[in-house]
Amino acid sequence: MMPAAEEAQITKLLSKYKHVNATKKEVVDVLTNYRSLAYNLQRFVFNDGNARDLFNLNGTIPVVYKNNTYYIPICIWLMDTHPMNAPMCFVKPTPTMQIKVSMYVDHNGRIYLPYLHDWQPHSSDLLSLIQVMIVTFGEHPPVYSKSRDKINAYPTPSGYMPQAGANTSTASGGSYNLPYPTGGGSFPPYPPATSNNFGAFPPYPTPGNSIAASTTGPGYPPYMNYPQPGYNSGYNSSNTSSTGTITEEHIKASLISAVEDKLRRRLQEKVNQYQAEIDTLNRTKQELVEGSAKIDSILARMEREETDMQKNINILRDKEEELEKSLESLETSDGIDPDEAVTTTAPLYRQLLNAYAEEAATEDAIYYLGEALRSNVIDLDTFLKHVRQLSRKQFMLRAIMQKCRQKAGLAG
Repeated sequence: MMPAAEEAQITKLLSKYKHVNATKKEVVDVLTNYRSLAYNLQRFVFNDGNARDLFNLNGTIPVVYKNNTYYIPICIWLMDTHPMNAPMCFVKPTPTMQIKVSMYVDHNGRIYLPYLHDWQPHSSDLLSLIQVMIVTFGEHPPVYSKSRDKINAYPTPSGYMPQAGANTSTASGGSYNLPYPTGGGSFPPYPPATSNNFGAFPPYPTPGNSIAASTTGPGYPPYMNYPQPGYNSGYNSSNTSSTGTITEEHIKASLISAVEDKLRRRLQEKVNQYQAEIDTLNRTKQELVEGSAKIDSILARMEREETDMQKNINILRDKEEELEKSLESLETSDGIDPDEAVTTTAPLYRQLLNAYAEEAATEDAIYYLGEALRSNVIDLDTFLKHVRQLSRKQFMLRAIMQKCRQKAGLAG
């Protein structure tokens, strides 16, 4: 767990980055897993001459090469748009080492990896990048040790690389600044260089005729003995003439090395293929698990709906039986008394019901008086006399209904 003060310092250095939280999380993950890496904010000069203050991670990463662990010095520069753009990575050899140019590292130390080329903003991260470096450098070491003569012929001051602001040409002909930390000290051992007689094939270290480092880096294991460039280790001197003629043993070793490289590449391809298949199967498994959860939810909802539906069916059956009984009683009865068909639960409701019935009868009587006048059955004086009487009665009945509704608390 990283201290809060250090996380705050990282956040401060990343304050001008567009995606501070995402970048900080990746940096913290790297520093938690690789204690030999440090961080800083320094100026970087691009090929077009533009300069920008960028966050970088520098230090060493452990690489296993031929069952030996070496600590490779690297520097990772993060663009201010990280993780939307891939970082820039470099190998930083010490004065006792020299860059081994390959398809993954150029003569300036710039690192080229498929993982960087195919960088995906939402799936690629720094921790995975370092793990890819470890695997790649375990097969293709990016540096090898210099001979004692070369070290003495080109002494380096206290710093082990050019300082910030030193213009170093790139493979493309441009320039960039490589700000490396100063100070003495040295790194643990690195893989030896390929013998001159073997062309581009990997080295074959053997004991004997090797140099031992005079110092050890703090926190790292001491230097180990390893063969130097141009030394034909592991072969009988009688097999090679003084003119450096390639013998059958050399050809055999080169063929063995080529076969090893080819098998290693094939094995890596198979591993990558199987890993991709595993990732696909894991995604399919996740989709199936999510689909299973949805199906379980749908089944649970259907069970609840089935239970509710069964309850409603039982209620409907009870109502149906009640209706059948009512129909049977109606069929067997002699008739229905209208006064008994409608009953009330309280005297106030009975009074309201009677007033409503009488008011409705009064309204019908007024209607039929009008029909009788129109048909000349009665004269106008008779019509007016009875209408006045019925109207008074209708008014009183409506007043009684209004009072009853108020007492019963019914709507007006």
